[in-house]
Amino acid sequence: MHPRSLVSPGAALVLVSLAAASSASDVISLTALSFETVVPSEALILVRFCTPWSSHCKALTPHYEQAATLLKAYNIKIADVDCVEEPDLCEVHQARGYPTLKIFRHGSQVTNYMGPRQADGIFSYMLDQSLPAVSEVTAANHAAFQQQAANNKKAVAIAYLSPTGPPADAFGAVARKLRDSSYLFGLSTDNDAIAAAGVTPPAIVAYRSFDNPRTPCPLPVSRATAAELEEWITGLSVPLIAELGAENYHSYAISPKYLASLFLDPSDPQKEARLEAMRPVARKYKSRVNFVWIDAVEFREHARALNLKDAKWPAFVIQDFGRQQRKYALDQSVDVTPASVEDWVRQLLEGQLDPPLKSAPIPEAQDGPVFTLVGQQFDEIVFDDSKDVFLALYTTWCGHCKHMHAAWDALGAYFAPFKDKITIAKMEMAANELPASVPFRVAGFPTIKFKRAGTRTFIDYARPRTLEDFVAFVEEHAANSLAPVGPAGAEGAQVRLGAEI
Repeated sequence: MHPRSLVSPGAALVLVSLAAASSASDVISLTALSFETVVPSEALILVRFCTPWSSHCKALTPHYEQAATLLKAYNIKIADVDCVEEPDLCEVHQARGYPTLKIFRHGSQVTNYMGPRQADGIFSYMLDQSLPAVSEVTAANHAAFQQQAANNKKAVAIAYLSPTGPPADAFGAVARKLRDSSYLFGLSTDNDAIAAAGVTPPAIVAYRSFDNPRTPCPLPVSRATAAELEEWITGLSVPLIAELGAENYHSYAISPKYLASLFLDPSDPQKEARLEAMRPVARKYKSRVNFVWIDAVEFREHARALNLKDAKWPAFVIQDFGRQQRKYALDQSVDVTPASVEDWVRQLLEGQLDPPLKSAPIPEAQDGPVFTLVGQQFDEIVFDDSKDVFLALYTTWCGHCKHMHAAWDALGAYFAPFKDKITIAKMEMAANELPASVPFRVAGFPTIKFKRAGTRTFIDYARPRTLEDFVAFVEEHAANSLAPVGPAGAEGAQVRLGAEI
């Protein structure tokens, strides 16, 4: 039995309740100095990079504290770094959004924490991380190990080797690399387990809870490289055509592949037939494109954001997350069939598609204190070499964006007399897209970036969203000479500071 199963989620919840009664914190507070001694000495430690003002950090804190107490019994430590007090340490570890959580092994092996944010989820995830990357599989636990594929695992891979055969170095390397991504790896030299699997060593079999539940590795196992094995196992980690929802969107968004989405009305009596007809196309292009289907009724607004303007289903669109999330929507006047979808995918892969940039109309006037930017003006305004640019990317539905609005307008008023030297701008991202010339991707809202005059480098803003902090950041990073002036333009005058989120 996989050791993780010794602690059930129900038992963890009971432990969480007990832990909540403890008043002493089991979270280790790290400084730059203590980080260098504590983290390298631990075989496994979870570190949260946060700030006192971040609402997301505040929401995570009670769960983080409870998880620390739970994991203490297993000698797994949890730590905190305050990025206000230790900005250089946070920059070294690329903590540019809060909270940022990273797993360290002996101080040198660093991976992003990809697990849940609740106490019992953190506990279970970190307990998983404490296990060997490759578990021993015998006849006694062979069936149970396979069945872990149905327990929130993308895939379970078992290498079946002869006791006298060569070591599975490549397999072990892949296991260590993917252990933080919901894969499970086992190795068996047990003759009875090998017989139960029906294979001849050396062999590797992947077990899944979808599509083909049992998939032998087609590669020559004894000569396969780690890169080849990784490509094979990750290629099996998602269904041929999965339903896309909030719980699995992130795994697709971080994939290097295109995402092809088929929007369907779930009440359509032809829904299953449409999906089945699309499977050969998905299989043909699987190496470069992930296919999903989306509930068009529930996610109508998402369809509109992907440039599917009409509520006409089925509809089809491809996203390129590597190019500013460009969207290639099949014209809704075209019937969505396997043939039309395959032709659209082929054109994309051959570089024949160039979707128009989504952009709101250019405003007739710029009357407010902040420049209202739209997609079609981005290059002209932001890449004006004569000006520094401070840009907020937001959406109308984002609560943090609404809360920041007053401080951002005040910032525009503060530097209004210097509009020939600096542009304070905002762009609403539901109505606009970033052009391909932009070197960053938007992962959340608000996203705030500063570009110095004469450069094309964007600096992340990750401080409190107050007028004082905005002004200090501008004065620290601006290439042009700026003096603090008031909205009326009087030299040395100050607008009232203190507008904040």
